[in-house]
Amino acid sequence: MKSLKKSFIYILLSLAIIFNLGINLGQTYAIEYTPETNTKASILIDMDSGEILHESNSTTRMPVASIVKLMTIMLTFENIEAGAISLDDKVMVSENASGMGGSQIFLDANCEYELGELLKSVIVCSANDSSVALAEHISGSESSFVSIMNKRASEMGLENTNYINCTGLPADNQYSCALDVSQILKNVLSYEKYHEYSSIWLEDFEHPSGRTTEMTNTNRLSRYYDGCIGGKTGSTNEAGYCLAVGARRNNLSLISVVLGANTTKDRFKSASDLLNYGFANYENHVVDVSDVVNISYKGERPLKIKIDGTCNVLIEKGQVPNYTINYYAPTKVSKCKLGQELGYIEIVIDNNIYSTLKILADEQIDEPSFGDNLKDIYKDFI
Repeated sequence: MKSLKKSFIYILLSLAIIFNLGINLGQTYAIEYTPETNTKASILIDMDSGEILHESNSTTRMPVASIVKLMTIMLTFENIEAGAISLDDKVMVSENASGMGGSQIFLDANCEYELGELLKSVIVCSANDSSVALAEHISGSESSFVSIMNKRASEMGLENTNYINCTGLPADNQYSCALDVSQILKNVLSYEKYHEYSSIWLEDFEHPSGRTTEMTNTNRLSRYYDGCIGGKTGSTNEAGYCLAVGARRNNLSLISVVLGANTTKDRFKSASDLLNYGFANYENHVVDVSDVVNISYKGERPLKIKIDGTCNVLIEKGQVPNYTINYYAPTKVSKCKLGQELGYIEIVIDNNIYSTLKILADEQIDEPSFGDNLKDIYKDFI
């Protein structure tokens, strides 16, 4: 009887947490109206096409608190991908880095930490000290790293973003907007290691001295929203409560960004409401291009080919997709290398090229011999 009561209490506590955060667990209903969010700015985009499904003040410049760290995370992954640094690097933590205020993992100054562990702490629990330690390791100083952050933002076409630090701690003239944040998160979500770290809910961070600091994921939707694939929270007095989050169901991937909410409950509820609206009203239609491809080996047999990528066309549920497929490739080949590009396919919507897919050879055919050429001449003659 006691165990039954205890189980009932646990259930009630879990429900209380969910309702207190204002999170819909992912059940969606058809929504015929544009969702309203209790925030200063917001946006909902389809991750594949970049199409905006909802926006409110999405290009308005405002402080975004720790969401600034999305750029810090992205640049760290880009440097790892380029081979400039590695997850196994030993990072010496400076007095400056260890002295950061706000959310932190309480790094020991003048001690070495593994880069991967520092990056994990930034992603999971938004550690300011780890962010600065990474910045100093990559660029020598935080100021140099911030210059790279702003340069990268310019390269991405983020016109309403300017960085002063790599943490999101309050600073004059540091700002971003919901649209720009969605583009950065889209890039971050392309890294598999990010998903490994962002899915962690609770984990101990081990220091060289042997002590541990418990990390708790600041993105509650990673645990309570069906299909959540990562995100970043942020909150300061000037920025309010902010959240950028991605979610995937079936073949539809969405990014929701809310900025300037009054409470943490408002940001999680607003972000999940936007995602629910997207999943309830939109779907991705997979364009099948296999029937249009017609390439043979000398007209004797079909050539083995593969299409480089897929194309999804975003449509409202219940609608019929409207697109045209243009095919550009030879009908016959006598030689090709494995993986050689043979042509391409265009998916056109409203007279605009929506997507281009390369046609690649999935087999290798060597140069015909003299005897092969004679046989071909004889066949043509006959």
